[in-house]
Amino acid sequence: MLVGPIAGVYVDRWDFRRTMLVNDLIRAALIGALVVLPLLPGGTLPVAAQLSIVYAVVLLASAAAQFFNPARFAIIGDIMSPDDRPKASSIGQATGAVAAIVGPPIAAPLLFTAGVHWALAINAVSFLVSFVAVRSVRVPAELTQAGAQDGHNVWREFTGGISFFARSRVLMAVLVSAMLVMFGAGSVNALDVFFVTTNLGAEPELYGLLGLAFGVGSIAGALVAGAVAGKLGLSRTYWLAMLLGGVLFGAYARTTSLPVGVAVLALAAVPLTALNTVVAPIILKVTPREYLGRVISALQTAIQLCTMLSIAIAAWLASTVLRGLNATVAGVHFGTYDTIFVAAGVMIVVGALYAMAAMRGVDAAPAGDAAPAPEPARATPGI
Repeated sequence: MLVGPIAGVYVDRWDFRRTMLVNDLIRAALIGALVVLPLLPGGTLPVAAQLSIVYAVVLLASAAAQFFNPARFAIIGDIMSPDDRPKASSIGQATGAVAAIVGPPIAAPLLFTAGVHWALAINAVSFLVSFVAVRSVRVPAELTQAGAQDGHNVWREFTGGISFFARSRVLMAVLVSAMLVMFGAGSVNALDVFFVTTNLGAEPELYGLLGLAFGVGSIAGALVAGAVAGKLGLSRTYWLAMLLGGVLFGAYARTTSLPVGVAVLALAAVPLTALNTVVAPIILKVTPREYLGRVISALQTAIQLCTMLSIAIAAWLASTVLRGLNATVAGVHFGTYDTIFVAAGVMIVVGALYAMAAMRGVDAAPAGDAAPAPEPARATPGI
């Protein structure tokens, strides 16, 4: 939240590939340093000191990610043609979904059999693997030079990025609709375990089935988006996927058995992952290269804020205003958690309708024509 908005300014100044490489090394060193802690003899450091070190490393590693993620997003625009970006984004979403499915089952056995020090070591090595992969990427030479800044005025560049963002109806549509989606999804993430045990009547240990179902649906959604985005258009795929996802979230809220809930959640993951897949090509289409870091940083910061707020609001509602809710309206029963989930689905549907209206005509517009840009602070070739 604190580093992200300013990180975007520096990402736009620096070479994207070099930024990713440096941040991989920083995170490998940070996580690797933690390996020492579990190996120290008992009593070497007070528990408070150990916790302080862990929290500091997590904070610094998260701060480094605020530079890595926008640079990774921007470099895809450098090396992929506009026609291939939906496919690239589809592969990225599918890969992330596979990792989300495979990671948790591996993590627990690794932690309890090999030990926390090996889990940390493998985590650190993963950043080195990323470093090698990024280093193999070849970016056109004319795009690797950092642009000259106008007096290196960070505040001016930051406000320039915000101004550009605010002028673009497409970016604002993505921002507002994504915030509505995250407000809904955040509440579901926070309360889903209680929904499973209360509304679906399932044992807590079966909760993992929902994560597995969502992961499988996410893989399907990423593959579907890559196939249909070229036919439907990016913006139409975006709001249609959001609309369908909101409706399915509402349907999930009304389920009363675990098998049905698992099936509906898997279906909901398909359109929600599809809209995540087409976000990147949409942003790359309407954003000049010199603003990509700031645009992505601003968007990620806003989404993170919405996620945090949605969790807090949903938890407050479930434990105060809606606690113990047991109402019947027109023959339909409403309890605490399903009521919040229905509201989440409605918010997603509202976001879809807003995006449909705000993004009209985007698919027909040439790249870069959907958003007027102020005078850039960095002179680099556009996409």
